[in-house]
Amino acid sequence: MAKHEPEPGKFCAWADKNEANRRYHDTEWGVPVHEDQPMFEHLMLECLQCGLSWDLILQKRDIIRRCFDGFDIDKIAGYGEADVERIVNTEGMIRSPRKVRAVINNARQSQELRKEIGSFSAYFWAFTGGTTLIYKDHGTRVPASNSLSERISKDLKKRGFQYVGPITVYSHLQACGIINDHDWSCPRFQSSAGLNPVALLAVDQ
Repeated sequence: MAKHEPEPGKFCAWADKNEANRRYHDTEWGVPVHEDQPMFEHLMLECLQCGLSWDLILQKRDIIRRCFDGFDIDKIAGYGEADVERIVNTEGMIRSPRKVRAVINNARQSQELRKEIGSFSAYFWAFTGGTTLIYKDHGTRVPASNSLSERISKDLKKRGFQYVGPITVYSHLQACGIINDHDWSCPRFQSSAGLNPVALLAVDQ
């Protein structure tokens, strides 16, 4: 067995933390996303997670979805200050006006991006030519960010997006299947890899 391959038959270690993580791992994480709404939702959940634990986001996900109309880009783009107040005062919601305003801002920037490119999802896939990236060296060390997430982060910030640093963007790329970072022996590695064209890279590039 190659050194970069984990022990066969095991799911990604983080998936066993609790039932919410296992369900997210088994049904969503790493599955290639090609639709605007789930792509936007994945990115906004990562934005909201900044400074918080991912467990907390999963626990509050239903509340967050209700507060943001199921992450409908056009509806959120039309929000005003009354909506900011409504959201931060919702029981169980993350009480950060700055993050709520960032989601609203990002929805408006997403509208502009769609006007230019035609699809919010297509914007992200354009960086990899529509392929899912698998890095050989990630079998032993998965980075917090890489050159791809840095390029996308820089471009998003230039377009006016907020809370989209390289680490946040890298987590987004993992979540929506643009980078497949499942352990190589995880049952979800092969099943996710079979859903989209794949490019196998030796190192970060």
